Amino acid sequence: MKQRGGDRPLSRRSGTEEGPVRRSDPPPAKPKLDKASANDHALDSIIDADKREALKLAPVSRETEERLDRYIALLREWQAKTNLVAPSTLPNLWTRHIADSLQLVDLAPTATRWADLGSGGGFPGVVLACAMAGKPDGRVHLVERIAKKTAFLREAIRVTTSPGVVHLAEIGDNVDRITGPVDCVTARALAPLHQLIGFAKPLLRQGAKALFLKGQDVEAELTEAAKYWNIQPQLHQSRTGDGWIVELASVERRG
Repeated sequence: MKQRGGDRPLSRRSGTEEGPVRRSDPPPAKPKLDKASANDHALDSIIDADKREALKLAPVSRETEERLDRYIALLREWQAKTNLVAPSTLPNLWTRHIADSLQLVDLAPTATRWADLGSGGGFPGVVLACAMAGKPDGRVHLVERIAKKTAFLREAIRVTTSPGVVHLAEIGDNVDRITGPVDCVTARALAPLHQLIGFAKPLLRQGAKALFLKGQDVEAELTEAAKYWNIQPQLHQSRTGDGWIVELASVERRG
């Protein structure tokens, strides 16, 4: 299984014809990609084009799209002061992060109540909350241990008017305190699979399904997890790269 220069030399005219030395036209300047450049208008057209590609991969309603637009605008505003995503991924915010998160909805089409462990900058938690808005029982629990990021998550939920509840807590200390039923538990770029299973176990015992976003090393993570847990994983290849989604319906600790 598989997942997820210097100046050119000056050119001279050939033969004996004399004339000024010509320099080839420089390529268009690329916007710099550091934390402080998230609001650089040079990125606007790039992000817009990426959005169009992302919505081909994961179509959404007009209402959800508008919520996601507000979320991305807020993320770019906060990115300059709080590192929410890797700066190198700014041109691909929609395909790398939004569509990557939205694909979970198709894997659990009847799920309306989610728990996202280690929400960070809101992937997939805030994206799922935007998608659940308007559903009668829609609710997403976002668990994050870093105060600055929880402040951002709360603002994102407010700005997008989405049904999210943000918990500032250590991941392992808070999962069993989530009140109400949960249909799906997810996590992205949080911890190795065997640790994620331990975090999610209280919710899995209550009937939730796990959907964990993983990278190219999923086979190694599954091998390691099998040392600690009896699992029957179902793998789904990501639409947005070389990654995988690990689906688990039940787990039991070995020994």
